[in-house]
Amino acid sequence: MHQSVMLEEAIKFLDLKPGDCVLDATTGAAGHAGEMIKAIMPGGKLIGLDADISVLAEAEKKLADHKGSYKLFNINFRDADKVLMEEGINSIDGALFDLGVSSYQLDNESGGFSIKHNSRLDMRMDKRLKVTAYDIVNQYKEKELSDIIEKYGEERFHNRIARHIVAGRKERPIETTFELAEIVHKAIGYKNRKSRIDPATRTFQAIRIAVNDELGSLEEALKKIVSSLDLGARVCVISFHSLEDRIVKNLFKGYAGLGILKIITKKPVQPSHEEIVSNPRSRSAKLRVAERM
Repeated sequence: MHQSVMLEEAIKFLDLKPGDCVLDATTGAAGHAGEMIKAIMPGGKLIGLDADISVLAEAEKKLADHKGSYKLFNINFRDADKVLMEEGINSIDGALFDLGVSSYQLDNESGGFSIKHNSRLDMRMDKRLKVTAYDIVNQYKEKELSDIIEKYGEERFHNRIARHIVAGRKERPIETTFELAEIVHKAIGYKNRKSRIDPATRTFQAIRIAVNDELGSLEEALKKIVSSLDLGARVCVISFHSLEDRIVKNLFKGYAGLGILKIITKKPVQPSHEEIVSNPRSRSAKLRVAERM
């Protein structure tokens, strides 16, 4: 079952009021969106975006009681400006980004996101994308693989893992998540496997980020959204790993230095102990908030 991360905190920091127009850049199954709509009623409007069309179907079900107060779009948030322009919206009163891969995507056995399910290597959040995880694993050169795993996975064994992937695919194509995970396990070695997190996690994260250009999309989207915020409007970003958080932190800091944003959260807000216990996937989440000046 999907649980929205830091739901209460996000709604509180957005500080929405009736009649506001708000953007949910990562609608998912509409956990945050449902509460955002309640906060802007009556008279408000929510624009919801998601690259994954399958989760938008879930969102439609969740928001069925709020017909007329929202519009959903199957689009990457890097193109949020196009949606706002098409809808005739010149400025928004708040924006939320809940980054990373959703519970629905992790639990979907056909998506290829999770180490727990043996499925074909895909990892595309948007099925319209051309390059899949299978393509990266089986076609990229060893140096390219190593660079991706180091940069996006912050994996110290990146060279060894890339070498094992290339050696493995010479025998036959690496087609499934289990096959890739097993190669990573062998590359890292048994003595380095004794942790509660699967040792292939960083490699999977790196390949997923590369497939979806997640960091490039985030930077592009945030810059566009900041310019769309009305005075006093807030942007909230929930990130799940240091690479995302660093982009958000540096962008907010840069805009604050220019007098465009005021940073509301001097340090990122993290989930409560109670939330981490009830939803372990929230443990690495960080929420940063800034306000348009």
